[in-house]
Amino acid sequence: MTQAPQTEYGFTRKQITLGLVATFAVYGTMAYFIQTMNIARPKIAADLNGMSLYSLAVSIPGLVGAFVTLVFGKLSDMYGRRIMLIISVTCCLIGTVLAAVSPNYIFLIAASAISALGTGSMIPLTFAIVGDLFPPEKRGKWIGLLRIPTGIFSLIGPTLGGWLVDNLSWRYIYWFASPFLVACLILVPLGIPSAVNPETRRKIDILGCVLVAIASSTLIIGFSFAGDKYPWASPHIIGLLLTSLLFWILFLRTENRVEEPILDPLVLRNRSFLTIAIATLLSFFSNMGILMYFPMFLQGVQSISTTVSGQIITPFSVLLSFIGVPVGFLLSRGGKFKWMYVLGFGILTMDMFAMTLLKEQTPIYLSVVAATVAGLGLGAVPTINTLVVQNAVPKRLLGASMGALFFSILMGVAIAPALLGSAMNASYEKALNRSLPQELYETADQETMTLLRNPRVLLSQSAMDELKAEFDRGGSGMQALFPETIGAIRYSLHAGLKSVFWLGAVTMLLAFLTICTIPAKTASGE
Repeated sequence: MTQAPQTEYGFTRKQITLGLVATFAVYGTMAYFIQTMNIARPKIAADLNGMSLYSLAVSIPGLVGAFVTLVFGKLSDMYGRRIMLIISVTCCLIGTVLAAVSPNYIFLIAASAISALGTGSMIPLTFAIVGDLFPPEKRGKWIGLLRIPTGIFSLIGPTLGGWLVDNLSWRYIYWFASPFLVACLILVPLGIPSAVNPETRRKIDILGCVLVAIASSTLIIGFSFAGDKYPWASPHIIGLLLTSLLFWILFLRTENRVEEPILDPLVLRNRSFLTIAIATLLSFFSNMGILMYFPMFLQGVQSISTTVSGQIITPFSVLLSFIGVPVGFLLSRGGKFKWMYVLGFGILTMDMFAMTLLKEQTPIYLSVVAATVAGLGLGAVPTINTLVVQNAVPKRLLGASMGALFFSILMGVAIAPALLGSAMNASYEKALNRSLPQELYETADQETMTLLRNPRVLLSQSAMDELKAEFDRGGSGMQALFPETIGAIRYSLHAGLKSVFWLGAVTMLLAFLTICTIPAKTASGE
């Protein structure tokens, strides 16, 4: 009986083909979520009256995802990628169904956190699987090709998400994802190899898990409450941030002593990894200004429909996806990567500073240009990150290194809404107090004042109708103030978003300066 030919890593061509099919399916499903959800977030918050919790809807799932990414990456080294990916897809499916039936915004946040138990680790696990299947010189091509499903959904996702919100309901975004996730649950057991590194001990670093959970959660909670529920200098905020610092120190000390750390010190001591992790955290902090708040600018300040907003964002998504394909092929042929980093981060930095100039009267084509340039700058970065990190560490640490890389990304995603949201709310309140008609304070009741202090009215027609009804009940004097009041809310939202873009631009500059220090060559971990 003739045996099937095997590759360098011991897998047959059939195993590799099935593994790639399952990997592409999982990665494509995540691409659907990312591309459809970003454009819909402002309207979802407005529909469920959750504008005051807008940042938490990203921070809390981001925190959960960051923790799971780190832990599941290490567990996949110990127990195999297949079982961890099955668990991840299952959690994502449960959270998705719960999100689709959410009765209020708090329930949606909780459902998103359950979903994040899966989504947080699905992408890094797929990258680790590619590292399992192929040697370093072939990984670049396949990691680049993984951008194709992302590219497909980047073409249709933003517009599809906007169309669903405008014509059906945002809930259909979640319902449409369910069949994809069910398909993944079928394909993963069939296609993903169950290979486990025999050198890796099956001993879970429970203490490390507890310490990093406390360190990261107190950090996010502290940033979320600062400037909103409590002043920055209050004992509550200082106490939370100091607690976070203490537990981060304890976590790093512990990881140097345990047999199987969830964050291996060998990964942390690698200069290339550390540089990429810091620059990536800062850049994704900045990019949340585009992903979360740029759609709010288009829909709230410029009164553009969700569907058209999706079309404006599409060039960003498409370029972010497809540029990774040729980059992967270039790097697989031994191409140099540092110039790509410097060019990409430099373009992003200039674009973020340019976004601070956006106004209510800015033509749509300039918003398209801003989105396009951002996609050009960021497009190559994810592929380079993955390849450089995988080639910098031993193969036995592929899962841990991918988990650690995406942990830094998701920490940036989790921290960003807290700080950006705090900056936006502070600027919004200050601008609103300055711009509201003075006569309003004398004639409006408390209920009306509460309604107009929520920018939700710019994103939800039902909220706008409710506010209009309150003004109509106040008589002709109040009715005359309505247009000026809406103008003041729109002006104030623009002021808040401008603060977000400025903070994002400065952070992106720091990311650019950091990535400029990366070594030009990275030693292979093989």
